[in-house]
Amino acid sequence: MSKNVFYVTTPIYYVNDIPHIGNAYTTIIADVVARYHKLKGEKTFFLTGTDENATKVANAAAEAGMHPQEYVDRLAEDFKRVWQSLGIEYDDFIRTTEPRHVKVVEAVFKRLLEQGDIYKGKYEGWYCVPCETFFAENELVEGKCPECGRAVEWVQEENYYFRLSAYSDRLLEHIESHPEFLQPEFRKNEVVSFIKQGLRDVSITRANRGWGIPVPGDPSKVIYVWFDALLNYVSAVGYLADEEKFSSIWPADLQLMGKDIFVRFHCTFWPAMLMALGLELPRVLFGHGWWSIDGEKISKSKGNAISPAKLAEDLAAESGAKRDVCLDAVRYFMCREVTFGADGDFSMASFRNRFNSDLANDLGNLLNRSLSMVRKYFGGKIPRAQACDSELYSTIVQTVDATEAACDSLEFTRALEAVWQMLAAGNKFLNDKQPWSLAKQNKTDELASVLYSALAVTRAAAILISPFMPATAKEIARQLGILDEFASLRWNNAKDQAPFIPETQTFGPEPIFPRLESAAPADRAEVPKVSERISYNEFSKMDLRIAEVKSAEKVPGADKLLKLIVSLGDEERQIVAGIAEWYSPESLVGRKIVLLANLEPAKIRGVESNGMLLAADVDGKAILLQPDQDVPAGAKIR
Repeated sequence: MSKNVFYVTTPIYYVNDIPHIGNAYTTIIADVVARYHKLKGEKTFFLTGTDENATKVANAAAEAGMHPQEYVDRLAEDFKRVWQSLGIEYDDFIRTTEPRHVKVVEAVFKRLLEQGDIYKGKYEGWYCVPCETFFAENELVEGKCPECGRAVEWVQEENYYFRLSAYSDRLLEHIESHPEFLQPEFRKNEVVSFIKQGLRDVSITRANRGWGIPVPGDPSKVIYVWFDALLNYVSAVGYLADEEKFSSIWPADLQLMGKDIFVRFHCTFWPAMLMALGLELPRVLFGHGWWSIDGEKISKSKGNAISPAKLAEDLAAESGAKRDVCLDAVRYFMCREVTFGADGDFSMASFRNRFNSDLANDLGNLLNRSLSMVRKYFGGKIPRAQACDSELYSTIVQTVDATEAACDSLEFTRALEAVWQMLAAGNKFLNDKQPWSLAKQNKTDELASVLYSALAVTRAAAILISPFMPATAKEIARQLGILDEFASLRWNNAKDQAPFIPETQTFGPEPIFPRLESAAPADRAEVPKVSERISYNEFSKMDLRIAEVKSAEKVPGADKLLKLIVSLGDEERQIVAGIAEWYSPESLVGRKIVLLANLEPAKIRGVESNGMLLAADVDGKAILLQPDQDVPAGAKIR
């Protein structure tokens, strides 16, 4: 049986504390990837689990006054509960204390010992217990662990070694011939540099202090946790136990991990072990960045770790949104806020801004207004129309293709940006077509086509966001009246040009994401200070006009700047605005904005700006000011 399953893994997590947003990130991304491939109709296997044989786990159990097995049994269940609460749908949860895993570790150790890849020798060197890692003298930073900064201990004992040094050339050759193997690119460069510095053989046993997998034939020692832990990726899919299952799943298509365990373990030690066993290497190893909290490293000692489940519960209590929808908001933020691979920073202000602007405004607005008009003009039933508007349908098709390409290349921020540009196009389509005017003119057929098309955008969005926001996608489908069929839809169904059965009863609109107050609840009682007053004569000097955005593009070399061409009715102006962080160029074209027209011209990054658009500052985010009804470009504001 040949491989026919997409296989994605997370690292297995130390059971020394329950997950926070930092380590939940890897599992959320893995869940998104697995759901995406299932949505495309592929067989998928998603593995996660817990690493339970570590020295520091035994130490933590002793501090808690518990036997290590009792301790890990409890915490493994805590991990499962957290993943369930986050909507994680893994296919298997491996624990390194399970007999199926222990048998594989013992068998692999025996084989590599017999073939000479493991040998016995004396180890003298530095060891970091929290990181479970051996370090050379020149790797220490001020005599401490280069990874965690804690004190290291001198270890002097007879151990077994794995001949990692023998695989340097083969590793470099594989990396060179498989450019997709290590991602992102800048981390691959770290690996290559690390290998070229010279790989040392790795001590893979420790003295047996009553916890760990004993060395076969030498119970005075236990097997080094990293040698043991890495084998979970094959022990969970039937290696040496179920050849048919193993051959249908292995090699892994994508293995995800944080950057701290990328270079030394997953990109050198792990592939060398596989080479020694004669097994294929994974297709992609991806090392992502770390999350910080308000600019500070997540730390138990600082007490700043954030539970994603608790974050969702607090959001649900404040907003009135359903808990599973609030979990989706957490998932969305983590996938949208930061380019996958880079470090990210979590702040409540940015999280709340995403909730209000992206979810309540953009996604919620299109669904709510479309369904409201369907209820008002068609009794809540999908109107009769031949198909989606051709221009809007073209946007949907382009979005499906762009989102697919982004997901395939693990560019999740870009994938969601594409969907949100489609939502912006849907909102603009309603603004341009003005279905309320069509209703007044009794243009029923045209009105039906417009609303049918707007609903088609929301249906396509529901399909495309379902890997990221599964509960939200189902709720959109329920309100559209298509929940029963939604589970059977696949990725390319987002391209259906006639996606609805006319007369289908819709439900709602019921706001999925009720807007949050701009300030956190604790700040509501604060009264803002009034700034220095000006006279009416001073105010009257400002020429404020309504302007229409005719075109928009990014300013080269400036991430936050957009260059806009705006119409004031009888003239056009070029202005530069620092709003690229919150508005895509495509979403601005056709909008009416407020412009300070008599501001002295200035050059910004070498681009002339002749005027300034006005926006509200909400927790550091720009929100454009817009008239609430159609106003001709050039109209003066008094």
